[in-house]
Amino acid sequence: MLALAEAATVEALAGRLGDGQTSVGTRVELEHRAASPVGVRVTVTAELEEVDGKRLVFEVEAVDERGSVVAIGRVERVVVDRDRFLARLQ
Repeated sequence: MLALAEAATVEALAGRLGDGQTSVGTRVELEHRAASPVGVRVTVTAELEEVDGKRLVFEVEAVDERGSVVAIGRVERVVVDRDRFLARLQ
């Protein structure tokens, strides 16, 4: 669920960041509300709710193909310079 929520926030930012920028996750709050049977498709949506400088806060919701909300939460990301960020990892 966490990986799906993170992917949804990255997708929500597609085409919205400047050249050379990326975002990194800094905080996640995720509430798993219901189980989904094996094989049921789950769709996660992310909506940008708050921008505070380089800090971005998303509300996420996971809904299965039966219409059940299986998870809700918040994901915070920070916009960073891609090259400087990657250089610090090496």
